[in-house]
Amino acid sequence: MKSLRRVWLLLLLMLAACTLGAFGWAALAPVYAVSRDELFEIPKGTWARRMAGDKLQILPSEVRLTLGLNDVLLLKNLDDVPQVFGPVLIMPGQSFRLPFEVASNYQFACTAHAGGKMSVVVVPKPQTAWERLQWRAAAAYAALKNQLL
Repeated sequence: MKSLRRVWLLLLLMLAACTLGAFGWAALAPVYAVSRDELFEIPKGTWARRMAGDKLQILPSEVRLTLGLNDVLLLKNLDDVPQVFGPVLIMPGQSFRLPFEVASNYQFACTAHAGGKMSVVVVPKPQTAWERLQWRAAAAYAALKNQLL
């Protein structure tokens, strides 16, 4: 009976150590991004489907970017008609890159979006351990949410 308790205690201690190690890495490791571009594509047929009455959600209502990591919004128009994003007309087959240099909340008119507008939230690069931990948790949550939708 005592040996079974010891095994369980050892397993619990190992689990606690692994959890503590993962949190330590998430808080202390530097934050990197593969690309500074955050890509969103407007698929072919978007305008026709919208005109047919489809309530399709092509782009999210809010895009989150991080200065110094993924701070360039890249929109590709694969549709057959021009799309408007803010003051820019994106022709079929064209791409539009919008870099951000200031952390803030931005509002843009967007014809590819069901609501007609899109928010871009640009946050500063996480500097402290707590900020890196929060940033990684938010990124993991967003990735999980996108996979489930």
